[in-house]
Parts: sequence; C-alpha cells; structure tokens
Amino acid sequence: MENIEVKNIPKSRWFRIIPPCILVYIIAYMDRQNISFAIAGGMNRTLGIGSTVTGIAAGIFYVGYVILQIPGGNYAEHKSAKKFILKSIMAWGLISIITGFVNQTWELLALRFALGVAEGGVMPAILVLITHWFPNEERGMANGFFAFNFAIASVITAPLSGWIISFSNWRWVFIIEGIIAFMLIFIWYPMISDSPEEAKWISCEEREWLVERLKKEQSELKKATRSSEKKQNIYASSSLWLLTITYFCYQVGIYGYSLWLPTLIKELTKTGIGIVGLLSAVPYVGLIFGIWIFSYLSDKTQKRKLFAIIPMIFFALSLTFSVKFKANIWTSYVFLALAGVFIHDYYSSFWSLPPMLFESDVSGAARGFINGIGCLGGFIGPYLVGLVMTYTNSSDIGMYILAIVLLIGCFFNAVIKLPTIIKENRN
Repeated sequence: MENIEVKNIPKSRWFRIIPPCILVYIIAYMDRQNISFAIAGGMNRTLGIGSTVTGIAAGIFYVGYVILQIPGGNYAEHKSAKKFILKSIMAWGLISIITGFVNQTWELLALRFALGVAEGGVMPAILVLITHWFPNEERGMANGFFAFNFAIASVITAPLSGWIISFSNWRWVFIIEGIIAFMLIFIWYPMISDSPEEAKWISCEEREWLVERLKKEQSELKKATRSSEKKQNIYASSSLWLLTITYFCYQVGIYGYSLWLPTLIKELTKTGIGIVGLLSAVPYVGLIFGIWIFSYLSDKTQKRKLFAIIPMIFFALSLTFSVKFKANIWTSYVFLALAGVFIHDYYSSFWSLPPMLFESDVSGAARGFINGIGCLGGFIGPYLVGLVMTYTNSSDIGMYILAIVLLIGCFFNAVIKLPTIIKENRN
C-alpha cells in the first residue's frame, strides 16, 4: 500500500466521519452561544441582572468546560469517542431545555456551568476521532472541514434565535434548540465508527492504507519526539504550555467577540432583534470561505504555525478598525463583520500541531488539557467585555483589549518548536 498515491485511495471516510462531527458541534455551539441572543432578547431584564453578571453567566460555561477535557480525550483515545459523545449529547440537550425555565440568577449560573461540563469532552473526543481517520497530510483539511461547524452554526443560530424570540421570548431559544440536540442521536450513533479497523462500511483498500499510514506516522513521531513530550513527562512539556497559552488567548478574543456581537450590532445600528439576527449571521457566511482557504494553504504548504497566526492577526486588526471607524455606522459594521470572517480560520492549522508533537498514547490528554485550560479564555473574554461595558458604558476599550490579547497569542504560537522530521518546511 505504501506506493499507492493518496489521490487513488477511496475517500468514503470524508463523507462518513466529517458530516456527523460537524452536525454534533453545530448543535453544541448553538446551545452554547444562544445565550447571546437571550441576552439581547431580554433575559437580563427578566432575571434582573446587569452586564457584568450577564458576562459571568455566559462565561461560567467555560469553567465547567474544563472538567471533562482530559478525561474525555483519554476516554476517546483508549476506549470510544463514539459512546462518549453520545452521552454528552443527551446531557447537554436536557440541560439546555431546563435553562428555558430558570427564574433566578443562581439557577442560570448553575445550568450554564453544568452545560459546560456536559460539552467539555466533546471537542478533544472529536479531535481524537479525526486523528484516527486522517493522517497528517490530510489532517489540516479534515480539521478545516470540521471547523465549518462554527460558521454554519453561527449562520443558523443568529437568524434562528432571533426568529424564535421575535414570535415568543428568550426562554424558547433554550427549549427548542435543546430539543434539536436530542435529534442528533439518530444521526451520530449509526454513522460513526471509532477507527478504520472497526468500520464495516470502509473498503479494504482504504482501511489498509489508513492503518499502515497512521502506524508509520506514529513510528516517525516516536523517533523525533523530545523526552518532555513523551508519556511520563507530558505536563512538563514546554510545547504543551505554549499551545495552551496560545489557545487561551485565541479564545479570549473569539468568545469575547461572538458573545457580544448581537449586542454590539444592536447598539451600533439601532435596529430590531430580527434584523440584528440577520446582520449577526453575515460574518459567518464569509467565515466558511476563510476556513476553506486557510485549511487548503495549511495542507498544501504544511506551514501549520504560519496559518494559525495570520488569521488571528487579521482578526485583531478588524476589531481595532471597527472601533476606529465607529463614527460611520456601516464602515464600522463592515470591519466588525470582517472580524468574524477570521475568527476560526486558525483552527485547521492549530489543531494539526498537537499530533505533530505528542505520541498517540498521550495526544488525547494533550488535546484535552489545551482545550480545557485554553477555553477558560471563553470565560475571560465575555467577562472582560461585560466589565468594561459596565464601567465605561462603551464596548470600545473591550475591543482593543481583545485585539491585544489575540496578538499575544500569535507570539506564543510563533515560538513553538516542531520536531525536526516534520518541521515546517518539509513543509
């Protein structure tokens, strides 16, 4: 199988593995981010909470999100990503529905924390699953296709949530979108297999090529891996901490932007919630093209670090210019929308780095650690913007802070050292 070109290998895994993964995270992202429309739709007035507490309610999700990251990654690597994600879907769907019935601030905070716990292991489990099905030369595009979920979810969530609120109220956003989560079970369980060896639908040719290629990849990685990246020393690894800090900074910017985007647009344009929903979807239409372009370039050049950094720089610049040109409403909106085009373009390249640095036995735990600790930035970002809005009655300083944190993340990404045999240039 070694001499068969990749282009001649059947591609059934692309259609069998990636679409269900996309659907799972579309709904997970929807149930995570619909609180931004609940806020704009009057939730804070109903519960009697201000901007700071609202930011905490949105961000506390990421405190709970940390808990199952490493266990989820480990379970997926050594047991079953398929079963772990099935249980997660059932848990977060139920929690989302219950959130629609809250009457007290503490109830909202507790349920948002619980939602974070329920969704926490899903990302590392899916990343493990992708690694089991796509070798390094395909992994950037595989991660990129999966990252379409962010754009599609945002395009769907914005108008859907705005529409639901327009004929009912914010409570039904949680209830309806929670029910949708349960429908995923009938797609996820029949379609997904944990590895090529277990799949009955894959051709012998594709299975043999995948098994051989992935074994060779791990063999090469073991020879090149520094001692600090090996199993017994993973948490002493400088690479692990650099990746984690980078991801933390990215998440501060991404979720600080995405949570408050409907509110920012509403304040900027002075339009109703239905129009705000449509305007909030525009950035994520462009994001689909951005993800595809950066994923293609990442795989073609193998310059993973470079194509994780460039979109974040453009994201930071777009946030800055959205404030600079705020006197002109639609110019400011264009830059605000442009920021959304870049927010997840880093994804395919960034998540191709851990498998290049860590052996398979520990890569699930490494992904869980990076995603769990890094995603605490998802708490800090919304909280920072909410705090600034409370004390300044303006979001401008908050946008500048997000831009600075993003650039700090780019610096930490740039100093990560890759093993010699897979250095960006062989690559």
